[in-house]
Amino acid sequence: MESRILQLISALRASGVRVSLAESAEAFSAVDLMGIQDRESFRLSLRATLIKDVKDLPTFDKLFPLFFGSGTPPEMGGDPSDDLTPQEIQMLAEALKQFAENLRQRMERLMNGEPLSRAELEALAQLVGLNQADNLNYQNWMAQRMMRAMAFPEVQQAMKELMEQLQQMGMNRERVEQIREMIQQNMQGMQQQMQQFAGERIAENMSERPRGENIDNLMNRPFQALSDADKKILQREVKRLAAALRTRIALRQKRMKTGQMDPKATIRANLKYHGVPMEIRHRDKIRKPKIVVICDISTSMRFCSELMLSFLFALQGQVRKTHAFAFIDHLESISEDFTGTNADEAIQSVLWRMPSGHYNTDLGWSLNDFQKEYMDTLNSGTTLLVVGDGRNNYNDPRIDIFSTMARRATRTIWLNPEPDYMWNGDSDMKKYAPLCNNVLKVSNLRELANAVDELMTG
Repeated sequence: MESRILQLISALRASGVRVSLAESAEAFSAVDLMGIQDRESFRLSLRATLIKDVKDLPTFDKLFPLFFGSGTPPEMGGDPSDDLTPQEIQMLAEALKQFAENLRQRMERLMNGEPLSRAELEALAQLVGLNQADNLNYQNWMAQRMMRAMAFPEVQQAMKELMEQLQQMGMNRERVEQIREMIQQNMQGMQQQMQQFAGERIAENMSERPRGENIDNLMNRPFQALSDADKKILQREVKRLAAALRTRIALRQKRMKTGQMDPKATIRANLKYHGVPMEIRHRDKIRKPKIVVICDISTSMRFCSELMLSFLFALQGQVRKTHAFAFIDHLESISEDFTGTNADEAIQSVLWRMPSGHYNTDLGWSLNDFQKEYMDTLNSGTTLLVVGDGRNNYNDPRIDIFSTMARRATRTIWLNPEPDYMWNGDSDMKKYAPLCNNVLKVSNLRELANAVDELMTG
């Protein structure tokens, strides 16, 4: 219990609450006096001793249940088959056979009301980057990532199809509705379990995070797990990384200037010597890329795209030509913003014109805009670069347009912060990926910097 109290105090401090050593000692004395048998008395004794400013009360109220539980575990609806007749159970089993094995197992689990085990939650946390998150603002977002990793969107759609199948097989409408409600309750219970686990893990991470964390750790931290303070640090770090990349790329291009011997140029140059070769000519191997970049600046992708644009702005000297575009629910050309000398002003101008909000990302419509006005920016010397998570909110992805764009470009590279096992639900990445030469995961700054280096190498 003492270690959990110390973790709570550390998390409070990480959240900006000032807790002195004297106040920490008062908290332990109060707990010794009041005991821990009565949960509410225990909570109030900690709150009274640790919190001195009323504005910090919401922070305490949010953190306390993450370390000491809410007192009410997520409620599951139970197993709907408990009330079914043998004939209805057989009907349900037959209807389930139409689904793939993996999907069927998850559906059966939901119908049985089985919560996730601790080991399964730990595995999900590892998959989605929860173990690096230390900002409670991302509790819901991390829980959503865990649900995507569990293929929740597909399961929900399969459940809908299952209910329709049962009705077609003749099951009573009232009974189908009863099954639907119980499954929905089980699904909500599992979602609450993930959300509660995400909050607990983030709170633990906050309590363990060292003060003045070094830049290496921040570079490995997922973009969506960064605090505002972390983002400011990484924005400064991008400038240093870009300067180092610029020097390395320029040196690489210089070394590549003299390439293989050019027979035709050598013969032409030596005609004055009556065919006796005296001067060797080489092909110029400098390959400064021409880039067309399309960035998703919706809420989930905003910071990743912002850093990518910072890299491209800083590396303009190593690029022949850059055509830059940004989109949320429509496409805008932002190339003109990069004609100045101040990268920060240029990027902030773009973000100000296209503010984030709760409106749907629509890459398909944005590709339609590109086809109408900017298709001539792509040719055989162009690298097409897309920065986005491929989530299209079930809108038409316009694969036909993207296929045409990929054929016109020399190569197509997609930078996506999500690994391929999360390409489900409203993600259209499984449709876009086969049309790309490469799809690179860029969930943190280190991966993004490596992707930029690979882009410029090509």
